[in-house]
This record gives sequence, C-alpha cells and structure tokens, in this order.
Amino acid sequence: MTTLAQAQQDVNKLSKKPNNDNLLFLYAHYKQATAGDVSGKRPGMLEVIDRMKFDAWTKIKGMSKADAEAKYIAKVEALLKADGK
Repeated sequence: MTTLAQAQQDVNKLSKKPNNDNLLFLYAHYKQATAGDVSGKRPGMLEVIDRMKFDAWTKIKGMSKADAEAKYIAKVEALLKADGK
C-alpha cells in the first residue's frame, strides 16, 4: 500500500510536470489530507496562483483526511501509469 509520503515522492518522478488541473487536484487533496479543511481568507485577485489553490482546496471542504489521502494516492498512481512508470 502506497503511503501519502511515498506518493508525494513518486509524483516527482514523472517525466513532465502534470497539467494545472492535476496540480490543483494534488495540492487540494494533499492539504486536506494533512491539514484538514481550508482556513483563512481567500487571497486577493492579484495573487492568481494562491487564489486558484485556495479555491481548489475549498471545493473539497468537509472531505475526511482519509478520503483526501486515498484520492491523492490514486491520482498519483494514475499519473505514473499514464507516464509509463
């Protein structure tokens, strides 16, 4: 069984960087799995990347840490498989 830490290392073995949708998915699910629900204020309009990350994390608010971890690991495994690893 792959752990969250192992999946986090494995994602760096991909031959190319995942697209933005996949990166946001990974970010949000990792944060949910490690920190729980999003907190704090939504970043301002000029902080585009931080705002996109915040919004992605907000979309999965309420998901359990275990579910978020499982989805993160499954996404990493799918990306590795698509990459031929």
